[in-house]
Amino acid sequence: MADVKLMIAGRPYDVHCADGEEAQLLQLAAVVDEKARGIQGGTEVRQLLFAALMLADDAQEAKGKVDKAEPQSDSLRAAVALAESREAAARDELRAAVVREQAALKELEVARSTAVAPSAPKPANDRALLQIADRIEALATKVEQIS
Repeated sequence: MADVKLMIAGRPYDVHCADGEEAQLLQLAAVVDEKARGIQGGTEVRQLLFAALMLADDAQEAKGKVDKAEPQSDSLRAAVALAESREAAARDELRAAVVREQAALKELEVARSTAVAPSAPKPANDRALLQIADRIEALATKVEQIS
């Protein structure tokens, strides 16, 4: 336990607190002292009473603000959770689209590599085709003569 000397409304007070909480206690005492000194007239007890009432009023106002803010916080948390959920779904959808695109590109590469490219006719084939064309023309001429 630590011993702390406080000065509130011009009067010294010896107070015990847990080790390590001395600074916090001194800070709280300074707040109480400021409130008590702000009250003019009356006895020391009256100053401390009104300081306590004003601090209780401040605490109640702060609690009211917190209570008002909690529903807004809850709806904001829900909105954030929904946005995170949608982000995760969009990320999953994007990953799936990337996988499908990669698969399609691989299929295209395979198709290109296995496709038979039209080969240029070879000169021997050209000669044979010309000979066949000549025979067809000769036959056509004979057919015309017979008819």
